[in-house]
Amino acid sequence: MKRENAWNSYGKDQLKELEALCAHYRSFLDQSKTERECVKSAVVMAEAAGYRNLAQVIKDRQSLKAGDRVYAVSMEKTAVLFHLGTKALEKGMNILAAHIDSPRLDVKQNPLYEEGKLAYLDTHYYGGIKKYQWVTLPLALHGVIVKKSGEAVTLSIGESADEPVFCITDLLPHLAQDQMKLDAAKIINGEDMDLL
Repeated sequence: MKRENAWNSYGKDQLKELEALCAHYRSFLDQSKTERECVKSAVVMAEAAGYRNLAQVIKDRQSLKAGDRVYAVSMEKTAVLFHLGTKALEKGMNILAAHIDSPRLDVKQNPLYEEGKLAYLDTHYYGGIKKYQWVTLPLALHGVIVKKSGEAVTLSIGESADEPVFCITDLLPHLAQDQMKLDAAKIINGEDMDLL
């Protein structure tokens, strides 16, 4: 059975609208590489769409009515948006849920070590992307550092052209004979995925 390609059914206006949506989504992905960045972007979009911070609504002792839109953020890693309906809550609610997932390498607590006169950061692998897909690619470091004073500092290193980049090294081709005999799932060991 041959299926018709959906792209062929779109007119110029639909393609233009789709490109605008995709451009917005690409921009969101570029700005939202961690859970915290994703939540920050979601809050900006929610506020632009008329949502109010539920914590501020409660603090100001404001009341809510049908049609109001509010959001709540927990630990800077999760966001919940509510659009209040007209029926009593006891009558039920519609829930649309999404999960923020960021396949990543987390830098361990005391990560810095030196080997072969090069500096490395020890990492912990998280996510569903195949390990061999991480090697030899330019990588950036995104995160939050909490100082002894308790001050939290957000950082991003490796996104601008004037910043250093990180990478996970792979074996040189002439050293990889044993590696090449392995199953793809075992080519790169999670414990060996340290940032140079």
